Amino acid sequence: MNNPYQLFSHLPLSLLRIMARMVAWLILLMPSLSINRSVHRNLQLAYPELNAQERRQLHRQTVLNQCLTSVESVKSWAMPPDWSIKQIHTIHNQDILTNALTNPNGMLAIVPHLGTWEMMNAWLNQFGSPTIMYKPIKGKISNDFVLQGRQRLNATLVPTDATGVKAIFKTLKSGGFSIILPDHVPDPSGGVVVPFFNIPTLSSTLTPKLANKTACALVGLACIRRDDNQGFDIFCYQLDDANLYHPDATIATSALNLTMQAMINEHKAHYMWGYRRFKYVPNINNIYQLSDDELQKIAKHYHSTQDISHESR
Repeated sequence: MNNPYQLFSHLPLSLLRIMARMVAWLILLMPSLSINRSVHRNLQLAYPELNAQERRQLHRQTVLNQCLTSVESVKSWAMPPDWSIKQIHTIHNQDILTNALTNPNGMLAIVPHLGTWEMMNAWLNQFGSPTIMYKPIKGKISNDFVLQGRQRLNATLVPTDATGVKAIFKTLKSGGFSIILPDHVPDPSGGVVVPFFNIPTLSSTLTPKLANKTACALVGLACIRRDDNQGFDIFCYQLDDANLYHPDATIATSALNLTMQAMINEHKAHYMWGYRRFKYVPNINNIYQLSDDELQKIAKHYHSTQDISHESR
């Protein structure tokens, strides 16, 4: 066994899930942990209409799902691609994806941090050889393990810089496809401040710029664990809002955030709310350091402002 992570290839998924549930239980016993603080504040910002009990329940489900997603992802990297493909149970609206793949201008799969997206990679790679950005993770042992798992697929891995963007652009122009997780916090030079769950925050412009320059097809994808734990379902979403292709990056990125928001709302307990997505909000030094009362005021302000804006259209 060259890499200690390969141990995961010998452990059944059912056992790994039991371990993940135990870890989630321990995490929830310690409210001061960073993940709990992040989840709590993100849910306050995104869903101020929920009462305290509803938010606590969603918080618990979120932490559990994030722990389960972590072990499922490691398991998928440790196993051959065929193993991951066998975990896929039902494909919802697959015609949306298959039609998009015939677009002569290529196809861009929009995959937020929703569900167990790593489990879906092997399945998606059956349709061709996508070009995917890869950013090395910390720790040589961990990075080597993840890289080995990714390299088993048909994908071409490119760096998360200008060279990688050019490679994706070339792939789309030749009618191929790529996969992007567009809901990360970008560098300021690669983003604009637009609403996400009504909160103005720095958001990546890469996807809209690629869409505008190539006129590629856009498809939303999510891989969600089934309630009966019998595998995963894949959901395909038709992304045909004309504003997604708008030359104005602010308009296009706003449309993209609304699109992702709709996808997340269908499976909100499966979104990675432990990620500090609202890290950069204008005129606020660190929104994650604010008190609950301050956070609630900010959330209600921005949500009411957006409601008024929609009513005036």
